[in-house]
Amino acid sequence: MLLDNKLWVAQGENPCYLLLNQANRHGLIAGASGTGKTVTLKVLAEGFSHAGVPVFMADVKGDITGMCQAGEDTENIQKRVEKFGIENWSLTGCPCRFWDMLEGSDIPVRVTISEMGPTLLSRLLGLTEVQEGVLNIVFRIADDKQLLLIDLKDLRAMLNYVAEHAKEFETTYGKVSSQSTGAILRALISIEDEGAGMFFGEPALELSDWFACDENGQGYVNVLNAAKLVQSPQVYAMFLLWMLSELFETLPEVGDMDKPKFVFFFDEAHLLFNGMPKELLDKMVQVVKLIRSKGVGVYFITQSPSDIPDEVLAQLSNRIQHGLRAYTPAEQKAVRAAAESFRENPAFKSEDVILELGTGEALVSFLDEEGRPSIVENAKVLPPQCLMAAASDDAMQAARTAQQPLMDKYGTAVDRESAFEVIQGQADAAAAEQEQAAEEAAAQEAAEKEAAAAAKEAEKEAERAAKEAAKMEQWQEKERQKVQNQVIKDVSRAATSMLGQFGKEAGKQLLRGLFGGLKK
Repeated sequence: MLLDNKLWVAQGENPCYLLLNQANRHGLIAGASGTGKTVTLKVLAEGFSHAGVPVFMADVKGDITGMCQAGEDTENIQKRVEKFGIENWSLTGCPCRFWDMLEGSDIPVRVTISEMGPTLLSRLLGLTEVQEGVLNIVFRIADDKQLLLIDLKDLRAMLNYVAEHAKEFETTYGKVSSQSTGAILRALISIEDEGAGMFFGEPALELSDWFACDENGQGYVNVLNAAKLVQSPQVYAMFLLWMLSELFETLPEVGDMDKPKFVFFFDEAHLLFNGMPKELLDKMVQVVKLIRSKGVGVYFITQSPSDIPDEVLAQLSNRIQHGLRAYTPAEQKAVRAAAESFRENPAFKSEDVILELGTGEALVSFLDEEGRPSIVENAKVLPPQCLMAAASDDAMQAARTAQQPLMDKYGTAVDRESAFEVIQGQADAAAAEQEQAAEEAAAQEAAEKEAAAAAKEAEKEAERAAKEAAKMEQWQEKERQKVQNQVIKDVSRAATSMLGQFGKEAGKQLLRGLFGGLKK
């Protein structure tokens, strides 16, 4: 509840106020399941919203939607209000915007492969160090060749392209093995099955759309529908890490402010750190340390403080510890560690109180005006002014109607020309060139065959003509012989006839003369 520029969160022997000018020093809400962490989360988030501070939070269980609707004035609420002595109490909702990474009925959240970057993407894909190195090479080649990596098909096309031209790239970028690219391609199939294919694309989320207040100056509560998403913990964790890194890289330095520019709640925070490599953890610690100076407060929500690495935990100055259960030595150690993180209150022993806290009760310590942790209070959390349960259908419909401009902006996916289209175009052009070359070769071969066939036919025709000429010559020779023989016969008959007239001797001489002339 907003009261005099501070958030009244809980009431113990003294009121527990979260000062707005100390809210960007980050915080922790911890406690076992069913101890009231979600209600505490709502109390904080609505307080920031009423103070004009935009908020992001993930709705893991589906009941955060109730923040857009005024709470119910029940007898239990009235008793708590009376007990705490709250004046000017009113039940009211917050301006909310609902987002979804899995293409539900809310505003789609998308980021591009390039924005996610190879480091976070390697964590998402569960890659080895060698495979991460290959992925870095793929990103570098894409940058050098100005190939946009927007969605998973772009990354897949780029991986195949680099694998096919590995020898060409080896001397400039390093060795890229087919085994590594194959492993990355198989990992892409795995995250696609978890729904990541819907998450990568355009139009990409502009975080500036989350830094907004309504017409009354109240900060929007940006609620990410994570009920299904949390079943894909790698995708969920990588999105939250990306968002925090993006805030850090894009926001300017602002120094100390009267109130945060933005507050980021990490629910199910243990999912972020499970198996996180040291390099990424170091980056996370750096971001948490430095993002305060950019006006962003980060609050982790988890079951036990031990879920969060000590390097991060040390940066969380505003703490709300709900009840813990200690049935094992490890759990008992976690309780002691949680108790020792508070500034001691001489009125009670924190370690014992943590084990006895009921639902809605917590140990609370916020920073004071000087930035020092206050003495821990055994307190009861105030009731939220918004609805404790999930919002009604009518309330959700009203909120979705109000967010229609953002739905118009992000609702329809855009698939512009990127690495996939460029590489596919190059492949198609190469295939067309090969097809044209094959057609030209086939045409050349056909022409050569046709020329050879024509030459063979001409040769055959020449042979036929020669044979015909030979036949003609033989026929002409026969005809000449016939004529010659006939002439001889005719002359012989004529000579014989003349023999009878001139005598035998004269006839012989005449014949010799005639035949001699003919022979000549």
